[in-house]
Amino acid sequence: MFDKKTKPYTDLLGKTNRIVEGTIIKGDIVSQADFRLDGELIGNFQTSGKIVIGPQGSITGDIICKNADIEGKFNGKIQVEEILNVKSKATIHGEVTVGKLSVEPGANFSASCAMNNIVKKLLLNDGKEAQQKTS
Repeated sequence: MFDKKTKPYTDLLGKTNRIVEGTIIKGDIVSQADFRLDGELIGNFQTSGKIVIGPQGSITGDIICKNADIEGKFNGKIQVEEILNVKSKATIHGEVTVGKLSVEPGANFSASCAMNNIVKKLLLNDGKEAQQKTS
Protein backbone atom coordinates (compact mmCIF):
# COMPACT_ATOMS: atom_id res chain seq x y z
CA MET A 1 0.00 0.00 0.00
CA PHE A 2 2.77 2.46 0.89
CA ASP A 3 5.43 1.04 -1.37
CA LYS A 4 7.33 3.77 -3.17
CA LYS A 5 8.40 3.05 -6.69
CA THR A 6 11.95 4.02 -7.56
CA LYS A 7 12.17 6.46 -10.43
CA PRO A 8 14.16 5.47 -13.51
CA TYR A 9 17.18 7.58 -14.38
CA THR A 10 15.25 9.18 -17.25
CA ASP A 11 13.09 10.94 -14.64
CA LEU A 12 16.25 12.58 -13.25
CA LEU A 13 17.09 14.37 -16.48
CA GLY A 14 16.52 18.09 -16.11
CA LYS A 15 17.14 17.92 -12.35
CA THR A 16 20.46 19.22 -11.03
CA ASN A 17 22.68 18.04 -8.18
CA ARG A 18 24.58 20.86 -6.49
CA ILE A 19 27.74 21.17 -4.42
CA VAL A 20 27.89 24.64 -2.87
CA GLU A 21 30.81 27.01 -2.34
CA GLY A 22 32.99 26.13 0.65
CA THR A 23 32.47 22.36 0.26
CA ILE A 24 35.50 20.18 -0.49
CA ILE A 25 35.05 16.61 -1.72
CA LYS A 26 37.94 14.16 -1.99
CA GLY A 27 36.86 11.16 -4.06
CA ASP A 28 34.99 10.25 -7.21
CA ILE A 29 31.46 11.31 -8.17
CA VAL A 30 29.20 9.36 -10.55
CA SER A 31 25.84 10.91 -11.41
CA GLN A 32 23.17 10.19 -13.99
CA ALA A 33 21.67 13.70 -13.65
CA ASP A 34 23.06 17.17 -14.37
CA PHE A 35 25.48 18.60 -11.81
CA ARG A 36 26.59 22.07 -10.67
CA LEU A 37 29.81 22.40 -8.70
CA ASP A 38 30.57 25.65 -6.86
CA GLY A 39 32.82 23.91 -4.33
CA GLU A 40 36.00 21.89 -4.84
CA LEU A 41 36.38 18.31 -6.09
CA ILE A 42 39.66 16.45 -5.83
CA GLY A 43 38.90 13.30 -7.76
CA ASN A 44 37.13 12.11 -10.87
CA PHE A 45 33.67 13.05 -12.10
CA GLN A 46 31.39 11.14 -14.46
CA THR A 47 27.87 11.93 -15.66
CA SER A 48 25.65 11.11 -18.60
CA GLY A 49 24.32 14.67 -18.31
CA LYS A 50 25.86 18.13 -18.03
CA ILE A 51 28.43 19.46 -15.56
CA VAL A 52 28.63 23.15 -14.70
CA ILE A 53 31.68 24.35 -12.80
CA GLY A 54 30.70 27.71 -11.30
CA PRO A 55 33.04 30.71 -10.85
CA GLN A 56 34.19 29.52 -7.40
CA GLY A 57 34.24 25.84 -8.38
CA SER A 58 37.29 23.73 -9.14
CA ILE A 59 38.04 20.15 -10.14
CA THR A 60 41.40 18.44 -10.01
CA GLY A 61 40.92 15.09 -11.72
CA ASP A 62 39.26 13.60 -14.77
CA ILE A 63 35.79 14.35 -16.16
CA ILE A 64 33.62 12.31 -18.53
CA CYS A 65 30.31 13.95 -19.47
CA LYS A 66 27.85 14.75 -22.23
CA ASN A 67 28.09 18.59 -21.98
CA ALA A 68 30.10 20.99 -19.83
CA ASP A 69 30.17 24.68 -18.92
CA ILE A 70 33.32 25.76 -17.09
CA GLU A 71 33.55 29.14 -15.39
CA GLY A 72 35.91 28.14 -12.57
CA LYS A 73 39.10 26.03 -12.52
CA PHE A 74 39.81 22.63 -14.01
CA ASN A 75 43.06 20.66 -13.99
CA GLY A 76 43.10 17.19 -15.55
CA LYS A 77 41.66 15.25 -18.45
CA ILE A 78 38.14 16.02 -19.72
CA GLN A 79 36.09 14.09 -22.28
CA VAL A 80 32.92 15.86 -23.45
CA GLU A 81 30.69 14.00 -25.88
CA GLU A 82 28.95 17.10 -27.23
CA ILE A 83 29.79 20.74 -26.33
CA LEU A 84 32.34 22.23 -23.93
CA ASN A 85 31.72 25.92 -23.16
CA VAL A 86 34.70 27.67 -21.58
CA LYS A 87 33.65 30.98 -20.01
CA SER A 88 35.82 34.11 -19.91
CA LYS A 89 36.94 33.66 -16.27
CA ALA A 90 37.72 29.94 -16.61
CA THR A 91 41.15 28.36 -16.14
CA ILE A 92 41.75 25.00 -17.81
CA HIS A 93 44.98 22.97 -17.71
CA GLY A 94 45.36 19.45 -19.04
CA GLU A 95 43.92 17.39 -21.85
CA VAL A 96 40.59 18.06 -23.59
CA THR A 97 38.61 15.79 -25.93
CA VAL A 98 35.34 17.26 -27.21
CA GLY A 99 32.71 17.06 -29.91
CA LYS A 100 32.50 20.88 -30.14
CA LEU A 101 34.41 23.61 -28.31
CA SER A 102 33.50 27.20 -27.43
CA VAL A 103 36.08 29.41 -25.68
CA GLU A 104 35.19 32.97 -24.65
CA PRO A 105 37.88 35.69 -24.88
CA GLY A 106 39.75 36.07 -21.60
CA ALA A 107 39.69 32.37 -20.69
CA ASN A 108 42.97 30.74 -19.63
CA PHE A 109 42.98 27.62 -21.85
CA SER A 110 46.32 25.81 -21.51
CA ALA A 111 45.43 22.33 -22.71
CA SER A 112 45.93 19.93 -25.56
CA CYS A 113 42.65 19.63 -27.42
CA ALA A 114 41.20 17.02 -29.77
CA MET A 115 37.81 17.24 -31.44
CA ASN A 116 36.57 13.70 -31.77
CA ASN A 117 33.49 12.71 -33.79
CA ILE A 118 34.49 9.11 -34.57
CA VAL A 119 34.25 7.45 -31.14
CA LYS A 120 31.46 8.39 -28.73
CA LYS A 121 31.79 7.66 -25.04
CA LEU A 122 28.68 6.24 -23.46
CA LEU A 123 27.97 5.88 -19.77
CA LEU A 124 26.19 2.79 -18.57
CA ASN A 125 23.80 2.88 -15.62
CA ASP A 126 26.43 1.36 -13.32
CA GLY A 127 28.88 4.17 -14.11
CA LYS A 128 31.20 2.06 -16.26
CA GLU A 129 32.39 3.40 -19.58
CA ALA A 130 31.83 1.82 -23.00
CA GLN A 131 32.76 2.87 -26.50
CA GLN A 132 30.56 2.77 -29.54
CA LYS A 133 31.84 3.45 -33.02
CA THR A 134 29.55 5.60 -35.12
CA SER A 135 29.16 5.00 -38.81
